[in-house]
Amino acid sequence: MSRGLKHTAMNIAVLLILLMSSCRQSYTPKPTGYLKIDYPEKSYRLYSDQEFYQFEIPEYALIEIDSGPRAEQGWINISVPQLNGKIHLSYKPVNDQLNAYITDCRELVYKHTVKANGIVESPFIHRDQMRFGMVYDLKGDVASAVQFFVTDSTKHFLRGSLYFNCRPNRDSLNPVIEFLREDIIHMIETTQWKY
Repeated sequence: MSRGLKHTAMNIAVLLILLMSSCRQSYTPKPTGYLKIDYPEKSYRLYSDQEFYQFEIPEYALIEIDSGPRAEQGWINISVPQLNGKIHLSYKPVNDQLNAYITDCRELVYKHTVKANGIVESPFIHRDQMRFGMVYDLKGDVASAVQFFVTDSTKHFLRGSLYFNCRPNRDSLNPVIEFLREDIIHMIETTQWKY
């Protein structure tokens, strides 16, 4: 082997060693980050534009009349744009159909069992104010984490579901879900029926 060829082979070997040693550094991916959310201050106002019911909604919420093809009188959406969420409300006059409405509500909740890690039912009874119902908290990456119904058991039935305009990820949405759940409970507690 000539001296020039040995020198070139030696340079290539050194270069390969340097390249290989520089490639040994392992790459550690950064964890997924989530945006910091600035929550609005809690304050409420009376919403009484509907013929059958009224309740208090957050100041930061907007009311949208449901104009979908299957929407009925009394159906609204309570939109919270800064948190990218909506509470869909559907109203039905009871007309001796209370058991059917409650069954439908439960079936809609339990359709989420495919994705839900659990469902917690919290009943409430306020006889003196003619408010009865159930709040369903769905755990896991479900489309609607909080669902509920409230009724006077004779004339009025109101069903609601909380949705977000994003892919369900309970880890990142949980603080927002808890924040809006407080508003849902406040809405239920201030519901009054119009006769």
